[in-house]
Amino acid sequence: MSLAPGSTIGIIGGGQLGRMLAMAAARLGYRIVVLEPQADCPAAQVANRQIVAAYDDPAALADLASASAVITYEFENVPVAAAQTLAATVPVYPPARALEVAQDRHTEKSFLNGIGIPTAEFCPVDNDDQLTEALRKFDGSGVLKTRRMGYDGKGQRVFRNMQAGGFAGVCEAMGNVPLILESLVAFEREISVIAARGLDGSVAAYDPAENVHREGILRTSTLPAAIRPETAATGKDAAAKILSALDYVGVIGVEFFVLADGSLLVNELAPRVHNSGHWTEAVCVVSQFEQHIRAVAGLPLGSPARHFDCVMENLIGDDMLRVPALLNEPDLILHLYGKGESRPGRKMGHFTRLIGAR
Repeated sequence: MSLAPGSTIGIIGGGQLGRMLAMAAARLGYRIVVLEPQADCPAAQVANRQIVAAYDDPAALADLASASAVITYEFENVPVAAAQTLAATVPVYPPARALEVAQDRHTEKSFLNGIGIPTAEFCPVDNDDQLTEALRKFDGSGVLKTRRMGYDGKGQRVFRNMQAGGFAGVCEAMGNVPLILESLVAFEREISVIAARGLDGSVAAYDPAENVHREGILRTSTLPAAIRPETAATGKDAAAKILSALDYVGVIGVEFFVLADGSLLVNELAPRVHNSGHWTEAVCVVSQFEQHIRAVAGLPLGSPARHFDCVMENLIGDDMLRVPALLNEPDLILHLYGKGESRPGRKMGHFTRLIGAR
């Protein structure tokens, strides 16, 4: 049963992804209520209503549930308990199970390996002795990450060709939280697949984007990616397998490492619309944001076909100074997020430059 136009969709989280979801929902005739503790957040600027409260506030959750026909979220660190509480009275998509898997890197990689999808090797690390042993296993190299939270390169430390010993104090410096050591991967490039699954189980996958990160933050996504057709097909198949295994509804972002032989390792999952899919609003009839709204509202999924080659680039911090010049380019689509303060490392907007548009 699909949502009738005029129904209200609840969104947990009020950042730029929530903003773009709200804009897509409005085009399809839906109303939006946002739960976000920061007043005048980017999503609230284009939504019908904002509930200003913490994501786990019981009264706010009850208000959100009563106001919404269906609820979704724009970031993966939504409290699982909050999603489960809401799901008792109103449909919540993607399901809470997707949050449980994606919020813990060890759980995530164990899940992926369990359904036959390869990742880098990994070891859980809870203390310096376990770190020493794990580094010994990986010949002194690896990426130490917090198992939970962490994004845009935060909560990570890289070891290269280190002697497996003498790491006293590392775990304390990382916050004395559960950690995971992942083996270093000799990859040629990074790609991501944005895919969606509808209420009826149908799947639509966009073309893989080739991504470039700097200081742990996505800078550019380029279409088409410089990969073989069979590699692209493998990535789409893996995304579909993940969606099915989670009984997922909505859009997911799956990040991959591409190895020299064209094979893929999954780096991580994002159970939401994804930064590396922002280009879809410029070169696809149905963007990832509309696709997500279609999925959670029970509508048919749209075509993921891409009509132009393109490069999407994030505007981070002082990149906002480039905006006047960018507006003079004829084949460029700009999207600013309505954030009042520009600071280093903060995503302020993005643009997509079309290639071969004329």
